[in-house]
Amino acid sequence: MSNQDASFGLRPVRTSTSSQRQNRYRIASAYDTNIFQGDMVKAVTGGGIERVVAGATDLILGVFNGCSYVDNTGSIVYSNYWPADTVATDIIANVIDDPSATFEIQANAAFPVADLFGNFDMVDQSPVGSTTGGTSRMELAVSTGATTAGLALKAIDISQDPENSDVSATNTNVIVKINNHLFSAGTELWLFHVHNSSKS
Repeated sequence: MSNQDASFGLRPVRTSTSSQRQNRYRIASAYDTNIFQGDMVKAVTGGGIERVVAGATDLILGVFNGCSYVDNTGSIVYSNYWPADTVATDIIANVIDDPSATFEIQANAAFPVADLFGNFDMVDQSPVGSTTGGTSRMELAVSTGATTAGLALKAIDISQDPENSDVSATNTNVIVKINNHLFSAGTELWLFHVHNSSKS
């Protein structure tokens, strides 16, 4: 059965701690890039956060989960996403920054069970998110699978969502952890290396 094509970035599933840890961070006024709910973000010089882009080796702080700010009319705005170039004050970004947290993400191709425990980068769809609902369209890039510790995501399971669990069809939903986390260094996995070496 084909999977639904409905990317949503990274959606929290569970954590090894008693609660899903979310903390407050800052975004610089007039930061020029949209940050959508479900986007991975990084900490930057100056004490703020910015959106992570594909191919980067930045340590990842966590997953963006909405923000609030005071706009130039003095009104408090609550939003699922940060609108690029917004001039504001009292900007608060909510980030799920627990390194033990697991997330569900849609893959951009079929994701075989044999690739579990490998490390993967992300890829943006076009557009990269919805300015209506504020949701990310970030996906797992299946072709980037490797043992490289600096890759953003480690795949640990296939989703149990019946609409997106077909491993033979594109858009498989995968359960992942952030591998290259600011609070927990990324790791290689020799089993994945052995599996992929056997393909050659």
